[in-house]
Amino acid sequence: MPKQLVSELEPGEEVKSVFLVMRKELRKTKTGAPYLALELADKSGKVEARIWDNALRYKDAFAERDYVAVSGRVERYREQVQVVVNSLRRCAEEEVDVSDFLRVVGTDRAELEGELRLAAEEVRNFHLKSLLLSFLNDPDFMRRFTRAPAAKNYHHPYLGGLLEHTANTVRICRMVCELYPEVDRDLLITAAALHDIGKIQELEYDRAIDFTDAGRFLGHLLLSDQMIRERIAAMPGFPEDLAMRLRHAVLSHHGELEWGSPKRPKTLEAILLHHVDNLDAKVNSFREIIERSAESDSPWTDMRNLFKRPLYNPRALSQEMELDLEEELPR
Repeated sequence: MPKQLVSELEPGEEVKSVFLVMRKELRKTKTGAPYLALELADKSGKVEARIWDNALRYKDAFAERDYVAVSGRVERYREQVQVVVNSLRRCAEEEVDVSDFLRVVGTDRAELEGELRLAAEEVRNFHLKSLLLSFLNDPDFMRRFTRAPAAKNYHHPYLGGLLEHTANTVRICRMVCELYPEVDRDLLITAAALHDIGKIQELEYDRAIDFTDAGRFLGHLLLSDQMIRERIAAMPGFPEDLAMRLRHAVLSHHGELEWGSPKRPKTLEAILLHHVDNLDAKVNSFREIIERSAESDSPWTDMRNLFKRPLYNPRALSQEMELDLEEELPR
């Protein structure tokens, strides 16, 4: 059946499409009647769904993280779109096009990996270069690193997003080093390349992007630090002070305690990494928000976004101007 994307569902239309079940709960109405509350998803977003009739019959017919073929109708409930399910069935893997559920980075991943390797080759410090190459030359690590997303929701939330974000962060840090010659270039580039490696353990991304148990309990800052410490421990003679400054930059790159950093940045390299990381993450988040509002007639988004404010979308305005120009041209 043709795929109907969550983002395109409109109240009043019929639904016949495959979705991923993110959440399933058996609940009761005020009168005590059972119903199933679902959250359905695909690569474009999530939508609430309800099975009012035959809830007990469907309760064991599928599980969370199953693909299901849904037949129903879109309604609006409390200003939110909701799918009322008439029937559904669990789908086999071969019935599903995975590209409908997981987005993939638009930039060539071999090119992004090449940028990281080039940056590593420019590192002159023997210990830092050896540490970087121990990761980059590890096939198992690179297989996971080049496929992982950078986040569940906000920035680079797609396969290959972690590689793209890391390559961007390294690229910007290389430019920053030209502007501020007092920066320890080798330390900053190494920290930039390794700052988010723990996300390969923090996130799972087989059918949908979600947190692992390790991600929920520890988070990628601690996981990244653990991975770095393990590699350093296997490298005799790695200077203790250098290891400490590298680990500090990685552990503090969220910048503030309330943003998840166990420590705030206390070196120039750590401060720069924090701001560069935040810059790339925020720009990508802005792009994601604008992309989702691309079909809007207004040049402004609503306030339901990461920044909690209306954002200006010049593309929407430029498209409007192009339409006006087309109407004015002689035919």
